[in-house]
This record gives sequence, C-alpha cells and structure tokens, in this order.
Amino acid sequence: MLISRKKFLQVSAGSIAGVALSSLWLPKLLSAADAKNGKGRLPVIWFQAQACSGCAVSFLDAAYPSVDDVLIEVISLEFNPVIMGATGDLAMGVIDRMMVEEKGKYIFVVEGSIPTEADGFYCTVGEKEGNPVTALEWVKNIAANSMAVVAVGACASWGGIPSAPPNPTGAMPASKIVTGKPIINIPGCPPHPDWMVGTIVNVLKYGIPELDKLNRPTMFYGTDKLIHDNCELRQYFDTGTFAKDYGDKGCLYELGCKGPVSHCDVSTRGWNGGVNWCNRSGGPCIGCTEPFFPGGAGSGLYEKLPAVEVPGLEKININANTVGVALGGVVVAGIGAHAAARMIATKYRQNKEEKNRDKGTPYILKEKEEEEDK
Repeated sequence: MLISRKKFLQVSAGSIAGVALSSLWLPKLLSAADAKNGKGRLPVIWFQAQACSGCAVSFLDAAYPSVDDVLIEVISLEFNPVIMGATGDLAMGVIDRMMVEEKGKYIFVVEGSIPTEADGFYCTVGEKEGNPVTALEWVKNIAANSMAVVAVGACASWGGIPSAPPNPTGAMPASKIVTGKPIINIPGCPPHPDWMVGTIVNVLKYGIPELDKLNRPTMFYGTDKLIHDNCELRQYFDTGTFAKDYGDKGCLYELGCKGPVSHCDVSTRGWNGGVNWCNRSGGPCIGCTEPFFPGGAGSGLYEKLPAVEVPGLEKININANTVGVALGGVVVAGIGAHAAARMIATKYRQNKEEKNRDKGTPYILKEKEEEEDK
C-alpha cells in the first residue's frame, strides 16, 4: 500500500512521536513516485549567495531518513558547492547544462541573501569568458528555468543578517529577485533538516505544499505551531517566574525570547534526533523563522519583546517586570492582613496593660488574661 498524503503530512508535521521523517515512509514514497508520477529522483540545483553554509550543513545532518538515503534515493542533487567534488568550470558547467536539459523540471534551492548594490558585485560565483558572474545574475537565470524555487534559511527567505541595517550590499531575499515562479520559504538560522527534506519530498510526490501567508509550509510553520504555546518553560511564564540571567530558573522572556511571536515546530520536533532545542538548552528563541529576524528595536536577537506582542500579558495590561509583583500581590495582601491583625492584637494588649496598671493588677494576672484572650 502506497503512503497516503494524510500519513505523509502526519509524519512531516511530527505528529507521530519519535518518527520525524523516518524510513517508515521512504520505500513507499519512492514506489509511489516511480509508479504514479514517473519522475524518479527529483533534480535539484542548490545555489549559495551571501551564506555561511549553515543551511547546507544542517541538511547534511538529516537523520530520519539519513542524508545518504535522501541523496541516493530521493533527490538528484546536481549542484551544491558544499557537497560536490567538482570545482571551477567543471562545477559551474553543471548549472548551464541543467538549465537546458532539465528546464522546468528541477527544483532551485537558494541559500543566502542576494546582494543588489553595485550591480550585485558584492557576491560573484564563477566566471564566463573571463568575467565574474554575480549571484544576482545566477539566481535570476536559474530560477527562470526551474519548476519552483525553495528559499532555505533566514537569509534567502527574509534577507537575514546580511540585510540588517545598514545593509551596505543591498542584500535581499529570493522573493524580491525571482518573479513568475512558485516560491517556498523554509526560514531558520539554520532550518531544521526535516523542514528542508520534507518540503522537497512533498514537491516530488504531491507538488507545492500548503503554504501560509509568508509562503512557509504549514506542516512545519503553521499558525498552530507557535513556539510559546508548546514551550516546556511555559509554566514559568504562566506563574510569572522570569529568568533574569542565563542559567536562572524561569521563562526566558526577559532575556529576549521571541517564542511568543515565532512559528515552527522545533519545540516538539527537537534537534539532533529530538535531543534538544533552543530554549531547552537555556538560550532564548531568537525568532529566526520570522521576517523580523535579526530585526531592529524591540526585536533584536536579545532585546525583550514589547509586552503588547506577548499573548497573555496584554490581558492584564502589564509586562514581565510587573508580572511578579502582580502575582505576588496575593502574598503581599496576605502578609498585610497578618500584619494588620498583629497591630490590632498589640494595641488591644497595650490597652489592657494600661487598665491593669491603673487597677494595680499584678503582672502575673496580666499574662493569664492574655493567655485567656488567645
């Protein structure tokens, strides 16, 4: 029985615990691709512009299935400068051949932002007739001959760190360069390997996956995948316990956590085979799956989010600095009531002592009266 779309989405979305994108579906998927679509392995050109190679390295860390299975059985990765052994004209010639022989059949994966200032000469890749070719020119040409464009990483999706102010290179995301082609954004710094593999496989078997308004696959970035809702530190937020320094117990909101406004399934999927993720390791979410990353005022890597952007805080019209005070108000009120009772009792005893002194009542009788009063 071939794997159904429903089952694929369940596995991709991580709703089957411990499976991730496991080999559970791999043989069936390949059979389905060959029998139904007749496509076999999906040809892919993976191009890097202003990138640190972090996305490609994350892709190599794919575990379920392993990157070996992906490269041998699922896709035909024709060009990727991190993985391929070829260099120079031999390597760049692969792209030229693909744009002709596989026109309209390959997936174009873009990693990194694309500089546009100085006609794009801040980033050049290879040469033609002795002249350097800009990443801007490559991206336009490769995209024009592709089936669809997949922007992997925050830089390709939003512009990322290279586009942060003052952005001297005029770095832009793929969506502002490419026209006339479907664009799928897989943001993250870097994105999880499951997100990249799962999206490419979805294109192979079913076509373009369901996307949100930011062109992100909903199976990984849907509105039901707000990090804040699934964070294991959420209990601290709800009780007003906020860490003031790294290593402190509590919610990481005060340390700049962007979980309340960031969407992805990393808090349930985990990294490195589900072993860990950002907040579990003690670091706040930096919002790398969102367009504001790395952002400006109020959304920088370690700047605290404005209270109005944090679900739950606006309902009581306070921020994290006063949540503890507000929640502690019950305790304070209790202490205050106790203190008031003690003051009343003390005043009562003082009045009795004054009356006893006036009557010449021995001190021992005063103590007995106080015990009876209690």
